[in-house]
Amino acid sequence: MADTSHDTGDKLPTTETTAAYGAPTPLQETGSAAQRNEYSIERVEAVYKKLDRRIIPAFWILYFLCSAIRSNIGLAQTMNADVGHDLMTVLGLTSNEVSTALTLFYVSYVIFDCPSNLIMSRLSPRVWMARIVFAVGVIGTCFTAVRAAWSLKFLRFLLGVVIAGMWPGMSYYLTLFYPPSRTGKRIGQYFTAAQVSAAVVGLVSAGFQLMDGLGGLVGFQWMFLIYGLLAVLLGFTLLWWLPDRPLPPGEKRVHKGIMKWLPPTPEALTGEDALVHYEDLKRVYHPRPWTLKDLGRVLIDWRLWPLTLMYFGVVGVGIGTQLYGTVIIRGIDSRFTGVQLSLLFAPIWIMDLIAILLVTPISDRFHRLRPFFFSAAVCIQIAGLLTTTFAPRSNPWARYGGLLMVGFGLGPTVPICMTWTNEIFQRRHGEVGVAAAAALVSGLGNLGSVTTTYALYTGWPVDAAAGPHQYRRSNLTMVGILCLSIASSFVMFVALKLAGNKPSHKINSSGSSTQNDSDGFQDGAARRELQQRGFGRMWWSRRN
Repeated sequence: MADTSHDTGDKLPTTETTAAYGAPTPLQETGSAAQRNEYSIERVEAVYKKLDRRIIPAFWILYFLCSAIRSNIGLAQTMNADVGHDLMTVLGLTSNEVSTALTLFYVSYVIFDCPSNLIMSRLSPRVWMARIVFAVGVIGTCFTAVRAAWSLKFLRFLLGVVIAGMWPGMSYYLTLFYPPSRTGKRIGQYFTAAQVSAAVVGLVSAGFQLMDGLGGLVGFQWMFLIYGLLAVLLGFTLLWWLPDRPLPPGEKRVHKGIMKWLPPTPEALTGEDALVHYEDLKRVYHPRPWTLKDLGRVLIDWRLWPLTLMYFGVVGVGIGTQLYGTVIIRGIDSRFTGVQLSLLFAPIWIMDLIAILLVTPISDRFHRLRPFFFSAAVCIQIAGLLTTTFAPRSNPWARYGGLLMVGFGLGPTVPICMTWTNEIFQRRHGEVGVAAAAALVSGLGNLGSVTTTYALYTGWPVDAAAGPHQYRRSNLTMVGILCLSIASSFVMFVALKLAGNKPSHKINSSGSSTQNDSDGFQDGAARRELQQRGFGRMWWSRRN
């Protein structure tokens, strides 16, 4: 593992600093390594749990609200449709105009995703994340005022601009505080916000439909307004809550320029906890400075493309299911009311949530086998789509059961894909590798979302026509792109076995390149990167 550190230089704690924070148990390493300090597994785990309480709940809430604002246009298509107060009727939209509006979001998202993440890596991650959430709230609130197709399309495009970089930025942010082999479970934890959001927004939309006409607003306008205002409030709050990059113990953070006028940066950990964290993280934490040459190395790295194709398939199916879930359920049985559609939409994402909580912790324990966990989950999605497509129309609940299978299979795929990207590119390219690769995989992979929102379902008039084969071609197209994801994961796995994943260049403590890879001391974080941890410390095998 490359010996890298924060941009302030590889400033290891001095004897005085160590004494001030407590005396850890020394561990004598073999070879040419000097004696270093090593903490017990229990002590390290306790520190990461404190860190979790600081970061994960905040990420969960922000992702919940942003996911709701991004996807509630799908629910608006069927809300209060029985009285003509659904989005399409109120705005006089055609199916093609809705598909275009949905697609414009991903067009701007793809364009601005990587630049946003690179800016975040240069500036304060805390401030940039707060900016994203605040801007999403402002645009989300503006959806209340849409009156025509052009304004809907314009706001969807702007929403893609301001939210770009949020998802890969959250993934990148975690790598500042956690070794890569610890990030899969945590990405999964806050990714559950998207599933809970889809379920809760579906349930709550039933309540918004009961507010139809109150204050001169229809049900979906109340939905846009309330979620938008909550996100604006959260954007301000994050400035006082989220920490910035960890610093070596004893080093003070200096604010310059506009940062002097913002709330002081809260530290993630203090006292001995900060020292324990720094000791465990310093061998896998990467330097902040990077140049265009470093970025160029990332852009020409062939490892980007299999990961992008993996993401392309699963995110396309995920967004297609999220935006057109109620439409697909209505196609299963046209007798369902708008409220029933909202209630039936929620269990799909509950199944998604269950799968994330079950699979992502195990994929961290067996982190070398991530493509196998990924592919198994994708196979469940394929089975679900085939069930939804070919189960007898006389048995609508069997078809609905297929959608539940799709939800379960979707859960672990995106967190596993993003975690694998972090593991590969952090070791190979450092901080710029994580920032650029996460954004490119997420951004270019979201072309799959363009496919499902513009080319499939209501955007494919022949396929959407009522009858025994409604949406069959769309479902089979999604099966095809999922097969592409599976093939890409195995290509990546085999290629890494053959080509390896050595760092593209070495950085020493002075910031200059070196070709000598030291075999010296490796702390706990670095060792965990090199071994499967198995089931030894899973919750069911812990001793009292």
